[in-house]
Amino acid sequence: MLARLIQRLKDELNQRSIDGSLRSLVNYNGLVDFASNDYLGFCKSNVVAEEANYIHDNSTNGQSPQNGSGGSRLLTGNSDFYLEAEKEMALFFKSDGALTYTSGYAANLGLLSAILKRNDNVFYDEYSHSSIKDGIRLGYAKSIKFLHNNLEDLENKLLRASGEKFVVVESLYSMDGDFAPLQELCELCTKQHAHLIVDEAHASGVYGPNGEGLVVQHGLEKSVFARIHTFGKGLGSHGALVAGSNDLVDYLINFSRPFIYTTALPAYNVAAMLAGIRLSSKAKNERVSLFSNINHFRETAQNLGLNIMNSSSQIQGLVVPGNKQIVDLSESLRELNIDVRAIKSPTVPAGKERLRICLHTYNTKEEIEILLNGIHDHLNE
Repeated sequence: MLARLIQRLKDELNQRSIDGSLRSLVNYNGLVDFASNDYLGFCKSNVVAEEANYIHDNSTNGQSPQNGSGGSRLLTGNSDFYLEAEKEMALFFKSDGALTYTSGYAANLGLLSAILKRNDNVFYDEYSHSSIKDGIRLGYAKSIKFLHNNLEDLENKLLRASGEKFVVVESLYSMDGDFAPLQELCELCTKQHAHLIVDEAHASGVYGPNGEGLVVQHGLEKSVFARIHTFGKGLGSHGALVAGSNDLVDYLINFSRPFIYTTALPAYNVAAMLAGIRLSSKAKNERVSLFSNINHFRETAQNLGLNIMNSSSQIQGLVVPGNKQIVDLSESLRELNIDVRAIKSPTVPAGKERLRICLHTYNTKEEIEILLNGIHDHLNE
């Protein structure tokens, strides 16, 4: 019986290999980074590390174990430091309350699986991250997909629904780099009595006056039911939180299984999260450099005649249909000391395979030009 199961696994892997979608773990140290989500350079920053050490050493006062937390938040994994940290995070993101999770994936699972009940309806953008879709699957609501950023399609579907209605979007989409129309979504949700949930994973640290995200940038924090902010991208560490009302936080503490049954993040990790938001408030120069790089990238791409996707964010893309074709392009850039990753189907739909190009505050103008000239030369061979 075991041999039969192993053969089934091998057959599925072999099929992935045949269609060019087989995944493997790789490491390209020393290359110029156009692949990571470290938009502000916080992941590599000694300043962030020093701030995290300072916070940890001066705030825990021996209350927390140095290594692991020793249990879930409802057992031994909680502390005064943890509670004060969440208050500071809520204040930073302009929310009444905040509850931390081990990752953005866990936060989406924890929020959506807890609040979606039978007779509810949840509407999600077709380009939503897999963690959103998986969280919806774990809930009991009827799920309805709407066309990407299409308010007319969403409204038509909202009109046909009864019961509680939830709308889930990303403020900045991770594969296309475009923005959700947050102002219009808030107005529509108010009109149709729906609750808006916004995943701010790729906006946290980058947008907003101090990196609080796009909801705060547009002054919509009072119009959104819940937000998910992650710390492993622009804020440079790990973990995530759900921002919302104190009632929502209390509810999640009682009903969110990924929160209840998970060992709490260790105190040092929480200190690194705090370091991220404290230094984000001082990172105006980093954001100016990042937006300058975005403008230079798009101007250079246009001058070269490259059909770059329509994005004004730090996430740029170039569609080259076919898994083999996009991998070949990525490998040709690696020969130029450039790390930019091929996004293959089924991660994106077949025919929409692409280079996902992440821009950072530390990329130089010369590096951007080497990248784009390399793409141009490969496509014109």
